[in-house]
Amino acid sequence: MDTSVAEDLPPGTTPYYARMHKWIKRATLVCLVALVIEGAFTLPFMAVYYGYPTLSLTQICSELLKNRFSDDTLECKHPYPPLGPPEGAEGKDTARDVWGIQPVPQYHRLGFRELVHIHQERVARQQD
Repeated sequence: MDTSVAEDLPPGTTPYYARMHKWIKRATLVCLVALVIEGAFTLPFMAVYYGYPTLSLTQICSELLKNRFSDDTLECKHPYPPLGPPEGAEGKDTARDVWGIQPVPQYHRLGFRELVHIHQERVARQQD
């Protein structure tokens, strides 16, 4: 009887641990599905938080780079060049962060739709 049960099990699973492996597989599948659903809803909500209907996704990306690296010349490239530098490599020199084992960011923490106001102020300064 034990040999027929052992033959039905996946390779590497003993009959003693078969039930535990079944529940680990189920829990892993549930976690992976939850991560996919979370990822699918994160981008739209973050885009709206930063000002999506008013700013395009490329403008939001550019404003985030300008805020993070304290450099008004940085722009997001779309489409990004296949052999281009890693994202953020250009502005690392201008960042005001305290670098170390655990970097401490010194940029302003953004609030709800604050990028819209920052973008409008930057455009007004550039027009003057």
